[in-house]
Amino acid sequence: MTEAERHRLMLDFLKDRPFASVRDLLMIVDASPATIRRDIQKLHETGAVRKVFGGIAAAEHLSALERLAAKPFEENQMLGVAAKKSIAEEAAKLVRDGDALIIHGGSTCHLFALLIANRNLRIYTNAMPLAAALWQKGSCQVTVAGGDLYREPGVIYSATAGPPEFYASKFFLGAQAITSAGMFESHPLIVRETEKLITRCDEVIVLADSRKFGLRARHQVMNLNRIGTLVTDDGLSDANHKMLTDAGIKVVIAPRRPE
Repeated sequence: MTEAERHRLMLDFLKDRPFASVRDLLMIVDASPATIRRDIQKLHETGAVRKVFGGIAAAEHLSALERLAAKPFEENQMLGVAAKKSIAEEAAKLVRDGDALIIHGGSTCHLFALLIANRNLRIYTNAMPLAAALWQKGSCQVTVAGGDLYREPGVIYSATAGPPEFYASKFFLGAQAITSAGMFESHPLIVRETEKLITRCDEVIVLADSRKFGLRARHQVMNLNRIGTLVTDDGLSDANHKMLTDAGIKVVIAPRRPE
């Protein structure tokens, strides 16, 4: 059983109860007590659970919309593919040869990165699936974050490290949800890493299909006025378009092609 599978079982066990003891976790996960304790520490560091005496306590329960927003990468990359490909193509037009870019994880950013993988670029990423894809399929220069791999969000993260010594003209990232209060994510670790990376770029460019405006997520990443450009599809409502432009965001609409 992989670490990601163990973590998923532990989190599923907590959905209907406020607490799970180490003994409970030993019953549902095929692992040693030492491995269970390491898993507890890792989940606690990401904010997915709270480590308490004798086990773990559940974080606040997510709403149905939040659970939809928090789908894992492997599942999420199969949703809204046509819109995401169109958004990725429009985002690629914003890149100039010679640019230094920061690219976060997520299915739309993954498609975008593949389109520019063989251009004359310097790319920094903390997303393991994206780094692997750029290594296999690209020729651009790639800098990868240092730290531990957190498999659930697919992020390489170090709790003790500061912002990287990498400066970018553009920071491309996705979003789990966007409202008038700002951009939100379901995993707290993504928020922490974004807060570091946002200090190392000139412009923030968000790639988010129009479905993200109907979702909610727990953790605020940034206010709308921190976003420079947002690329989305033509399913964006007039009300949401006005919300974005009123916040000073340049909105790029990618025409959706047939699924």
